[in-house]
Amino acid sequence: MASAVSLAASPSPLAPASSPARTLRLRHAAVPPARGPRSPAPLRAVPGNRRAVVGRGASAAVRAVQGQDTTIQVPDVTKATWQSLVLEGELPVLVEFWASWCGPCKMIDPIVGKLSKEYEGKLKCYKLNTDENPDIASQYGVRSIPTMMMFKNGEKKDAVIGAVPESTLVTCVEKFTER
Repeated sequence: MASAVSLAASPSPLAPASSPARTLRLRHAAVPPARGPRSPAPLRAVPGNRRAVVGRGASAAVRAVQGQDTTIQVPDVTKATWQSLVLEGELPVLVEFWASWCGPCKMIDPIVGKLSKEYEGKLKCYKLNTDENPDIASQYGVRSIPTMMMFKNGEKKDAVIGAVPESTLVTCVEKFTER
């Protein structure tokens, strides 16, 4: 009789869990325990990004980059200077149409700065803020930013739309400059 009682008392592998506490333990068994408070991942160091946060887990390289601004500042062009700097310039001109709130514009800005330095004496680079100069942006059909336009001899020659790789901009620039 004792063996019959012990068989009845042992749970069957097919039978449901016998207590609510056991059910709760089994339900949460696959969830790993939390390991302290989670902090947001550090933002990438984007030049001009004043909201970037360096978290505790940020690498030394990210902290070092945020501590120094190594980008080349591309001069601004406005409605008042457009004619003299872009249309009457002797060299080919690359104009970056941008806005301060545009994330992809902040990504492309260091690339335009680098091209400005690499092609110094062969190319002029300028930035046009589309929020401050909407007339020029609409005159050239800018509907998306960032847009980079190449001008040569006062005429628009080419346009590249979006945050493209550096190689795409180099290809565009080399069509109109002599290296």
